[in-house]
Amino acid sequence: MKSGKSRYMDIMKFCQKNVFGRFLQGLVQHYNHDKYWRRRYIVTNPDNTAHILIKLFYLWYIKRCDAFNNCSFGTNLNSGAFFAEPPCLPHGPNGIIIGHDVSIGTGCVVYQQVTVMQGGGKIGDNVLLGAGSKVLPSVNIGNNVKVGANCVVVEDVFDNATVVLPKPRIINR
Repeated sequence: MKSGKSRYMDIMKFCQKNVFGRFLQGLVQHYNHDKYWRRRYIVTNPDNTAHILIKLFYLWYIKRCDAFNNCSFGTNLNSGAFFAEPPCLPHGPNGIIIGHDVSIGTGCVVYQQVTVMQGGGKIGDNVLLGAGSKVLPSVNIGNNVKVGANCVVVEDVFDNATVVLPKPRIINR
């Protein structure tokens, strides 16, 4: 006989691998990651030629997801921010603020309460932004960088670096 935890893990694996399972999980959680980011791209892309009613419906869906997940309190993924692909949000969009002219690369992981200030900054590919980290305006972060929790990044960070401590220090491998 399986324990409660192993049965729960079996259900979660089913939900992640099966299309119908992902649909059910989206209904329960009121947040389907793929659908949310596809629709956000259609709404925020000025070159998209979708009908205005479709864009309005998608905007309603996005706002409904945001409201259910308490994103209206402190979350702001600005429409001008460019995402090469949807970032991984392990804790959902809880308190994440992204400036309107920020460019974020592929494979990025953004934890809760992260702030990336506007000012033309660029974040490279495969970047991990730890919980509560802050990136100041006009700061560029290279590829494969890890930014620790509660770290304030005040200067450009080169590729393959790790940034730690509230007063940042860059550590090479």
